[in-house]
Amino acid sequence: MSDTTSKKRFPAVSIIAGLVIAAVLGFYAFDAAKANGETSNDDSAEAAEDGEEKDSEDKDDEGEDGEEKKKTPIPVEAAATLSGRISSYISATANLVPESEVRILAEWEGRLAKLNVEEGDRIKKGQVLAELARQDGEITLNKAKLKESTSRLAYERAERLKAQELISPEEFDKIALDHEIAGQELAEAEWKHEKTLIRSPFTGRVTERMVQPGQHVRPGDELFTVADFDPLIARIFLPERDVLTLDEGRGVRIALRADAGIEFDGRIRQISPVVDTATGTVKITVEARSVPAAVRPGAFVRIDIVRDSIADAVLMPREAVIRELQNAYVFVATDGHAEKRTVTLGLEEEDHIQAVSGVEEGEQVIVAGQGGLKDGSVVKLMGAEAEAEAGEEPAEATVS
Repeated sequence: MSDTTSKKRFPAVSIIAGLVIAAVLGFYAFDAAKANGETSNDDSAEAAEDGEEKDSEDKDDEGEDGEEKKKTPIPVEAAATLSGRISSYISATANLVPESEVRILAEWEGRLAKLNVEEGDRIKKGQVLAELARQDGEITLNKAKLKESTSRLAYERAERLKAQELISPEEFDKIALDHEIAGQELAEAEWKHEKTLIRSPFTGRVTERMVQPGQHVRPGDELFTVADFDPLIARIFLPERDVLTLDEGRGVRIALRADAGIEFDGRIRQISPVVDTATGTVKITVEARSVPAAVRPGAFVRIDIVRDSIADAVLMPREAVIRELQNAYVFVATDGHAEKRTVTLGLEEEDHIQAVSGVEEGEQVIVAGQGGLKDGSVVKLMGAEAEAEAGEEPAEATVS
């Protein structure tokens, strides 16, 4: 009985012992797995922290690069404002023409036998420009001279007879009338003979020739055009309101439209006393003075009449001004930065504009490169102004 009972208990003990061993092994396995998991998590955390630090460093680097990029100066050109005279003008265009210009017409009929001048030639008053064939005129003149000489002798004899009362009053009157007629015929023959010589009416230049040698001309045919180039005048037409402040003798500036670099002076010589009712304008006659040799009569010119003038205005280049609707502003280069300023504009003349307010004399206004600027933009001066500053301080602007 005891053996049998001990055999039955052995399997139960074995089972219990196996369960205990499995539980112990499972406990150790769980601890090992837990330890491995914590290590992995720690590694992941460390990797995450490393990534965050790297991202932070990258962001810091990018921020520094962006700041560097932001601080890169923008190259611009600037010019100093000046103090000087500026004027406003009433401007008009016209042709500069000779005051004295005439067409010479034939006054007698005949063949053009001789041509003495050509277009462009300078001539004097009374100079013979051309000659008609003179044979017919000379024959007529000689006949008139003979007739006048005969009638004069007859008249002188009749006077002696009248004094002796040997001739009737009627007969004497007839002889005296014949003598007078002969004298008029001689004068006419001399005039016609003189008209075979074509003379200049005044000193000037031949501007056009309309005949050829050998051509037969008749009274009224155009032969030449002659002009006196001193003075040259221009006639302009201005609105009545612009003429109210003008007076004769006021100086004007004249510029050749074909070459704006050719300028010379002139003056208002005459102001019409009436207003053209059709156009509402007044005719102004301008006389040119000291005309350059390059200016030809008929040249197209611009005439500027001074309306107003300021002696000590602050002047800035026209290209420095940026206009927006009713406002205008400029950028002033100050300590390496662009300062945007609103300006009040005054008179404008050629390349300069008066600054009534906003900038002072001697300040550097940006004239090129201001298109992309903002108030406070960092700038670097280029060109002549930068070279001028190079001797005093570094040309490259620095950011404070």
